[in-house]
Parts: sequence; C-alpha cells; structure tokens
Amino acid sequence: MASTNSRKRILLLLKLLYEKTDEEHPLTTSDIFSYLREQGITLDRKTFREDITFLIEEMGFDIVMIKSSPNKYFWGERKFELPELKLLIDAVSSSQFINKTKSKVMIDKLMTLVSEGQQEQLVRNVFGTGKRKSDNKRICYIVDTINDAINQKKKIQFKYYEYNSIKEKVFRNNGEVYTISPYALYWNEDNYYMVGYSDKRQTVTAFRVDRLYNLEIIEAKAEKKPKGFSISDYGNKIFQMFGGEETIVQLECKNELMKYIIDKFGLGAETEEKTDETFVAKVPVELSPTFYGWVFQFAGKMKIIGPAEAVEQFSDMINLSSR
Repeated sequence: MASTNSRKRILLLLKLLYEKTDEEHPLTTSDIFSYLREQGITLDRKTFREDITFLIEEMGFDIVMIKSSPNKYFWGERKFELPELKLLIDAVSSSQFINKTKSKVMIDKLMTLVSEGQQEQLVRNVFGTGKRKSDNKRICYIVDTINDAINQKKKIQFKYYEYNSIKEKVFRNNGEVYTISPYALYWNEDNYYMVGYSDKRQTVTAFRVDRLYNLEIIEAKAEKKPKGFSISDYGNKIFQMFGGEETIVQLECKNELMKYIIDKFGLGAETEEKTDETFVAKVPVELSPTFYGWVFQFAGKMKIIGPAEAVEQFSDMINLSSR
C-alpha cells in the first residue's frame, strides 16, 4: 500500500505543479501540502524534499525552487513558449479550412500546454478574424488519410463536390469516383489542396481537400511522379499566375510596392531602380486574367511596360471591363 500511496503522491504533485504553476504563479510549500491533504495524502517536509529532488534530478523535470520563507515552487520551461502558442492559436482560429467546432477543440488542447494562470493570457487570442470557416467537420482526418497514402505510395479514391446556384452541394461529373496518385498537400491562400496524378486524365491535377467525399486509400500502387515534376513549380503555375504561357514581364512599380513583388516572386526577383519613386521588376508569369487582375488591384501604381503582347492584352482587358 505504501508503494501505491507514493506513486499517487508523486503524480499528484507533478499534476499540481504542471497545471497550476509558472514563474508568475508559484506555490508555497504550505499551498502544496494543503492540496495534497485535500486529496487524502499527508507527508512530512523530509519526504516532500525527497519527492522534489526525485522529480528534478532523476526524472529531469524543470521544477524551480524559490528560496524564501516559505519556499516557493513552479514549473519552469515548457514545450512551447507563450508567444509560440499565441501564434498557433491565432493560426487555428483564423484558418478557413478548420471548422469552428474543431478549432475550439484544438485551441482547448493547445491551452493545456501552459498553466491555468498563463491560459488567461491566451484567451484574448482565441477569437479569429471573422473569416469564412469550412463546414467540413472531417478535414483533419482527410488530410491525415492523404498524408498516409503519400507515405505508403498508394492511390486514393473519392468523390468531389462543388456548389450550385442555390448553395447546394453537388457532385462533380455526376458523382464520378476519382482515382488519384497523391503527391503532396499544398496550402494556398488558407485552403488545403491535394496535388496528384489522375488515372483518367493522365495528368497532374489539384483538388480542394475540404471538398473531398468518401475518401479512402486503395491497394493500388501510386503512379510515379512525371519526369521533371516539381511541386514548387506546379504550385506557382496553378495557384498564382495560371492559365497562360510563361513570359518574362517588365513591371514598373511605385517603390511602396516592393513588398508585394517580394511576397509574390521572392527575394530573387530581378529589380532595378528607375526613378526616385519607381523601380522596374522583371518577373516570370503566366499571361492570364489572374495575372492581369493582380496588377489591376494596385490602381495604377504598377504598370506593365513589356513585352508588347502583355501591354496590349492588359489594355484590352481594361477597355472591355469599362464598357
């Protein structure tokens, strides 16, 4: 019985320090003794010191003692620092592809990684940005299944749905069952996509993960990636400036737009100063409505100055939209 009581005492002591204490919320020896008495456990100071020494020196827990009258104790270093948890909570809370219920469950779990006193500092970050949230309650399991299929090098099957004009879910191609060799998960503009090879279409394609239905891994071995295939290149083509032939375009920009050039094309983008107020960027893009729409959003602060084909197409689009 003594051995059982010892184990219970050690675990209760560990639980108390982990859940209730941190640097700003230490507990005194008297606080700890009172808690243990409430749990039906009494101990003397010698046994308590031995328990603390065991947890620190033999088990490696970062329990800190503040020498005072009386001594105080708190749990030191944790897996995540508060700023790190705030970032994770904000990401989960504002993510569109995680529905509201799952977001709350995940945030509640993240908050157990700190003391109760520190949780108060995280509460203000629980509320999201008001973005639309996914209505797919199984998104986490779908992502996990796709990842398993990629690791196992096996194909997956699923149906894919979209929405009609009255917001009803409808299956694409009359409920066609897609067979895909998944290559990667791609996160773009707060949506998850699965990129893989389509048996039927004999090409690499992408699907919104939150719109997959009845996803399952099948025993068939996945097709190898096409020669020269790069998920990075594919992502840039499909999710950024897609729908046309790649062309080196010259953009004359106001200096204040440099951050947008870097965000879109990276620090390696070729740029040169033109005037005190402008610079020219030479970047590879797909000439398409998506690209022209991106330029248009800067309301004249970004101009296409070459090649002539791009200048002409952009002008035609502007003239068409103004009619």
